[in-house]
Amino acid sequence: MRNYSITTDSNSDLPQEYIDRFHTTIIPQYYSFGETVYGDELHMPPAEFYERMRKGELPGSQANNPAVIEEKFRALLDRGLDIIHIAFSSALSGSYNNVCMVARELLEEYTDANITVIDSLNVSLGESIMVLHANSLKEKGASYEETVNAIEALIPHINVQFTVDDLFHLQRGGRVSKTTALVGSALNLKPFLYVSDTGTLVSAGTVRGRKKSLHTLIERMKATLEEHPDYSMPVGIIHGNCYEDALMVAELVKEKTGFTNIIINDISPSIGTHAGPGALGILYYGQPRKA
Repeated sequence: MRNYSITTDSNSDLPQEYIDRFHTTIIPQYYSFGETVYGDELHMPPAEFYERMRKGELPGSQANNPAVIEEKFRALLDRGLDIIHIAFSSALSGSYNNVCMVARELLEEYTDANITVIDSLNVSLGESIMVLHANSLKEKGASYEETVNAIEALIPHINVQFTVDDLFHLQRGGRVSKTTALVGSALNLKPFLYVSDTGTLVSAGTVRGRKKSLHTLIERMKATLEEHPDYSMPVGIIHGNCYEDALMVAELVKEKTGFTNIIINDISPSIGTHAGPGALGILYYGQPRKA
């Protein structure tokens, strides 16, 4: 049986410790300020990225690069490794389709190899939860097919609940109207969104004030947990340069739900381009996601 590697993209926000531990190949997603594109050798610390946004600079985002995907996949295939790639939601980016295209082309050359591209229908640490679970199965001796099947079964259960601090960035991305953004900002309204079962972003109401929005995130999480939660699964908390808020939410998750394995990480700039500074989300194993 050929050995295999679990790969993902930088939008997974997989913490560096896990990248190092599992020798994870990461496909970069790109973002830019003006003519300067970041994502390959050139990177910007998240704190600097979000501070520039707070000062009014507007970044852009781009999908992955097929040439880079090919280079990174070819390096694994040349070592005799099969590939299971866990991709950013196809409903939110063309990146999944780019990986599929490269995989098809490489399989014509590497006829004995396997490449499976899994559409996570998810974002950020939602992808990472799948990556970690796949590596756990691999360490326990699961076959390539067993790992693929297990991750595909996991996809509907990885929930995402998040809020943003500034409606302007959602309006820029076409998620809310300009009028809604102006009125909402004036009233200090904080919107909620979730990732649907088809991998799209869905609006889910508003509350007034930051503190109320963070507590409401926990209530939304509790309402979508299974009757008997799987406490072996990690909970992810992502933030747009608001680490203190993320720590507070982590403590609330422990107190209100009983989960203790919590991963906190920055929202990658390529996602943060659309969420903005102050965005905060919880990602966890729960009931099957709704439309």
